[in-house]
Amino acid sequence: MYLRRKVDTFLKEWKADPEHMPLIVKGARQIGKTESIARFCSQHYDHVVFLNFVEEEKYKSITESGYDVDNIIRNISLLDPSKQFVPGKTVLVFDEIQEFPDIASALKFFHRDGRFDVICSGSMLGVNYQRIESNAVGSKTDYQMHGLDFEEYLWAKGYDDRLVDEILEHMKTLTPFSETELSVLNTAFSEFCILGGMPNVVRRFIEQGTYTGSLETQRQIARDYAEDVRKYAEGLDQGRIMNVYRHIPAQLAKENKKFQISKVEKNARFKDYRGCVEWLTDSGIVLPCYRMEFPELPLKSAYDDAMFKLYFADTGLLISQLDEEAQEDLRANKNFGVYKGAIYENIAADAFAKQDIPLRYFKKGDSTLEIDFFLRTSNHLVPVEVKATNNKAKSLATLIKNDRYADIDFGIKLVRGNIGYANHIYTFPSFCMFLLKRYIATGALEEHFNKEGSQ
Repeated sequence: MYLRRKVDTFLKEWKADPEHMPLIVKGARQIGKTESIARFCSQHYDHVVFLNFVEEEKYKSITESGYDVDNIIRNISLLDPSKQFVPGKTVLVFDEIQEFPDIASALKFFHRDGRFDVICSGSMLGVNYQRIESNAVGSKTDYQMHGLDFEEYLWAKGYDDRLVDEILEHMKTLTPFSETELSVLNTAFSEFCILGGMPNVVRRFIEQGTYTGSLETQRQIARDYAEDVRKYAEGLDQGRIMNVYRHIPAQLAKENKKFQISKVEKNARFKDYRGCVEWLTDSGIVLPCYRMEFPELPLKSAYDDAMFKLYFADTGLLISQLDEEAQEDLRANKNFGVYKGAIYENIAADAFAKQDIPLRYFKKGDSTLEIDFFLRTSNHLVPVEVKATNNKAKSLATLIKNDRYADIDFGIKLVRGNIGYANHIYTFPSFCMFLLKRYIATGALEEHFNKEGSQ
């Protein structure tokens, strides 16, 4: 069973561009990069030359005679004479390039030559991407791939684009969902929260209709990630990286979700762990959300890089780290228990990252004023609070009312409830979070606020 992915559309558009350059598809491991690329290539090329530098180490020798195209093709043909190279009809796929980053030096030659298309993929674990960047500058296109988002999960369940269009229309017109719509979408969203976006986990659930085996698949992926730390984290303290990784669930479960290095190890100092957090971020395993020094535009304005929350890049990995009692309750009753806030915040961070929205939060000193995330329109900074239920959003109300926060006139609350609007706060069901960037782009939010404010 192939799961429809957003990268499918990108790959078609990339190939259709007559000026397309060699492509590098980046992203964490096991998110479906190789599967999507292989399927696309089999459908759009007569000949596919697929080299996996992990499974077939012999191909690391293909640049021994130099990086020009003829030398590389000659060496590939020597190693496997069955591979065919027909100009205009052949694509070379270099998979797992983190094992052989030198191949990036050949991309500029393939770009100049123009006879063959090239697609690279890799998790980038342990790879200094600046090295690849400098070796192929001006001769490549990058695509950042993620695990499934909620829209892709709906596709996996058999829904087409019309359902997403209808959800967006509800948001634009602030029309509440019917009870049937809420029930169906909340159920699907709860499933997605438990499963996460790893294709193998989702596929198994869709095919079987039960959670049987999903936890073990999630835990195996987590074990594979731990193995990657041991394999690729050269020059860093692997034990410290794993300490950070293992402490994320417990720290997210706290009321104060700021990640505290001091809780990871006795007498631990931030400066000793900075590289560990960066490594986990670059590998695509975690998502850091930095504290803004002051909530104002632009969204990427000053922030404190020593004050952050850490989320898993896939909520399924967070789920896999929870205790046995929580696991059973989750799958049997969809009861998120004490981890409810952590799971909803993590799924929001995941959704924001997949929309390429910078992750920022704000906490005012020692006060209780704290905002989980921020968006921006053309003229406004938009605070976003994530609620596991439908509680009052006191911090949102405070920021909106206080003239000190000049860029903030309204906010968004994500809840397990229906659409609503009151006191300059727009309320949307949690399952709408994957559409927030598209919603902002329609201009409906500012249009409604401007109209409401003039009355």
